Amino acid sequence: MLSGVDLTISKQESLECVNAAEWDALDHGPSPFLEHGFLRALEVSGSIGGESGWEPCHLLVRRNVDGPQGSGPLVGAVSAFVKCHSYGEYIFDFQWARASEGAGIPYYPKLVVAAPVTPATGARILLSRELSPAERRHVARVLIDAVRELAQDRGCRSVHWLFVLEEEQEWLRDAGFIPRLSMQYHFQNRDYTDFSDFLGRLSSRRRKQIRKERRRVADEVESTQFIPGDQIDPTQIAAMNRHYRSTTAAHGAHGYLQPGFFSEIVSRMPERVRFLEVKRGGVAMAGALYFETPDALYGRYWGCDEHVEFLHFEVACYRGIERCIEGGLSRFEAGAQGEHKLLRGFEPCVTRSAHWIENPDLHRAVEAFVGEERSAIGKQIAEVAGYGPYKKK
Repeated sequence: MLSGVDLTISKQESLECVNAAEWDALDHGPSPFLEHGFLRALEVSGSIGGESGWEPCHLLVRRNVDGPQGSGPLVGAVSAFVKCHSYGEYIFDFQWARASEGAGIPYYPKLVVAAPVTPATGARILLSRELSPAERRHVARVLIDAVRELAQDRGCRSVHWLFVLEEEQEWLRDAGFIPRLSMQYHFQNRDYTDFSDFLGRLSSRRRKQIRKERRRVADEVESTQFIPGDQIDPTQIAAMNRHYRSTTAAHGAHGYLQPGFFSEIVSRMPERVRFLEVKRGGVAMAGALYFETPDALYGRYWGCDEHVEFLHFEVACYRGIERCIEGGLSRFEAGAQGEHKLLRGFEPCVTRSAHWIENPDLHRAVEAFVGEERSAIGKQIAEVAGYGPYKKK
């Protein structure tokens, strides 16, 4: 059993100095968004660090062995970010910040443990796969304590763990963090044999509507094709960037990802990246970037150069569902929000976070708010699920 003296903790401001294979050998679960390639693409492109408002600090825990201290095998890690704003988090605390400032209590800076600008659940406490259950809990607690110490060292007034796993939320609750629930819409693969099998589980009305939408798109476009990461060319990378910027502009959103991100992500994670390219008349006119792991599919950054009715649903929903089924993947996450997903086969799912506020009065107020919110979320999920497109049993 590991003890405190068996471990050494270090900090790195960038993953440039951390071996990619060693980092990725930790258990990331189904999510690719804390893998070395994704974080380095954010760092190198300037999407985090610098003036972005996401100041990274990676905490590493190594097992002590014979030799220089801190040279042993990596057994755990956390990526934390000092922030002076609350943008790009998708589990928002703007109300808390306003209440804090209104009471004369400074809210920023704060420390966030998350995949930057990515609303996807995944492991936030990265642990060696070779640890026993008891060792996992021990190393996790070492890292949780180290995160709190980091917050104090950096003058952060709160700590926020976003889109954590259920097990992680339990560890954090035991360490004094407030557990919070939120909601997203995910497609769950119920061992469908193909898209027609999926449609067969829906009500007649929804099945007809989806077929109508897909026919309308098929009449308007030439093809929709997934391009593997190692076959994506510079023109398609430029299209990814163009689609991302046009979509954020159309919705009045902030473009968190800098232009160089897309070339970096294709270069660093070709095995994870898929570009869904839409052509009409031989010309690419729409698309979306997908990330794929052996367990799950994630859709991101949809955009188009010209409007085609229902094309968004085809590119961002139906083609992702098809790929999820064909690949035998357990689920498909198409991003945050989007009540329209409910009628297209996605189901309401719980997402989790955990929070600690330095000021005890504000901490208690947040705890009371989150308790009421948790009850409301549970009722909302049950109610929304009743409006889904699946046949009633």
